[in-house]
Amino acid sequence: MLLVKQELLAALADTLESLSPGAGSKAAFESPKVAAHGDFACTAAMQLAKPLSRKPRELAEQISAALMATPVFAQWVDAIEIAGPGFLNIRLKTAAKQQVVREVLAAGDRFGVQAGGGERVLVEFVSANPTGPLHVGHGRQAALGDAICNLLATQGNDVYREFYYNDAGVQIQTLANSTQLRAKGLKPGDAGWPEQAYNGEYIADIAEDFKAKKTVRSDDREFTASGDVDDIDSIRQFAVAYLRHEQDLDLKAFQVRFDNYYLESSLYTSGRVEATVKKLVEAGKTYEQDGALWLRSTEYGDDKDRVMRKGDGTYTYFVPDVAYHIAKWERGFHKVVNIQGTDHHGTIARVRAGLQAAGVGIPAGYPDYVLHTMVRVMRGGEEVKISKRAGSYVTLRDLIEWTSTDAVRFFLLSRKPDTEYTFDIDLALAQNNDNPVYYVQYAHARICSVLAAWGGDIAALADADLSPLESPAAQALLLQIAKYPAMLTGAAKDFAPHDVTFYLRELAASYHSYYDAERILVDEERVKLARLALVAATAQVLHNGLAVLGVSAPRKM
Repeated sequence: MLLVKQELLAALADTLESLSPGAGSKAAFESPKVAAHGDFACTAAMQLAKPLSRKPRELAEQISAALMATPVFAQWVDAIEIAGPGFLNIRLKTAAKQQVVREVLAAGDRFGVQAGGGERVLVEFVSANPTGPLHVGHGRQAALGDAICNLLATQGNDVYREFYYNDAGVQIQTLANSTQLRAKGLKPGDAGWPEQAYNGEYIADIAEDFKAKKTVRSDDREFTASGDVDDIDSIRQFAVAYLRHEQDLDLKAFQVRFDNYYLESSLYTSGRVEATVKKLVEAGKTYEQDGALWLRSTEYGDDKDRVMRKGDGTYTYFVPDVAYHIAKWERGFHKVVNIQGTDHHGTIARVRAGLQAAGVGIPAGYPDYVLHTMVRVMRGGEEVKISKRAGSYVTLRDLIEWTSTDAVRFFLLSRKPDTEYTFDIDLALAQNNDNPVYYVQYAHARICSVLAAWGGDIAALADADLSPLESPAAQALLLQIAKYPAMLTGAAKDFAPHDVTFYLRELAASYHSYYDAERILVDEERVKLARLALVAATAQVLHNGLAVLGVSAPRKM
């Protein structure tokens, strides 16, 4: 039906252009708010009535007649009804709705995917400090980032995945000090154990491996421990490499990959931070007060000016962020999406202010942000708060081990990022219709079982006679399949992978209803092949949508 829609839009554009030069470029269809009103709606008559000095309904009559006189509308449209002040409600012929089956079977994995020619986009996500295991909040961010990258790629964009981590600053020093104390035999609760130290058992593991002079490797580094408990620099480098390795294992278990790891420390060693500060000073966007250097961020909508350099000479955390985003821009990424926790909300205004003040050509509103809330974990009706591995929070690896990668991904993507989410372990393990990932995957497996029982060549279904697909249940399933490309486009535009989860649940429900309404493997060959083609197309769209989420589409369950 996508091709049918494109043909109808072209005919609409030609008709509007003949009425008013330039109007053809605004040709568009909307989805009627009430399904019973038709398949497409058009408001062109109301939009053109005033500039053409015509009555909307009278103009709608003329547009309707002109459209129905075109070959493409005559082929695919059953009727055009005029409603209200001049709405055109378009009802498609059954044959037009059936065409989506051929489109899906022909396109396969590419159904719903736009051709190239989009933007070059950098998506930064996870960006966890290498000071501990990844917690469930990082898991939500990993699922979001990966799915948003996949969504953007479906729209023809060239997507680059980046992990930025803070390998400089107070937290890294705390990690080193905590590991050193463990290596020297101290533990949480002992006299002399600092209040701000990291208490998880993973610190003891790092300390033991350090003393054993082990070598650790991660995606971006390798380091061999000196074994000297007084060598704080070696301890720091080993601990960072150790935890980066642990994070790599978590991300690989979660099937998330990155194109690049960007180090905060490189912004200092390369001189980027100093160069950024110099730009801001030379632009007249800073001032000295109380021994500190301030940014005039209120000139760019911030609620107050912000300290850039403190009295002790160190920079506040948003300064390297500004330098980092200038680096993104200079690397050619003019579209950037940052996925971060809601606790970063306050940094948005000051980072954008710094980028504007730097005067390097970066437009207002750069970069885009997707903010997410943390995740509560429930098991047996009670909240789970403690992990043996981390000591104070549930880790992503815990969640995967307790359930599955598929369940964790689907569940963490099933709500808007900025809404609170409770992950129910028991629900994720349930094999019933209340478990959304099971419900969707079961629909796919159920179709695969039907196709296996048939035993024929699925490629042959592309030429099946689809005219038997006339029942209300079949028509409902056809229309649901046809919504997929537009849903993808909207979800990509809004950075909203939860829209994909909602859609897949609706498609699965439509299929289950169809399965209950009509037997597929009937004796009459023409009817059987038509129904097999419909369910094969449904399985393909379920597969494609699950792939966007990074979730598998099992053939058996």
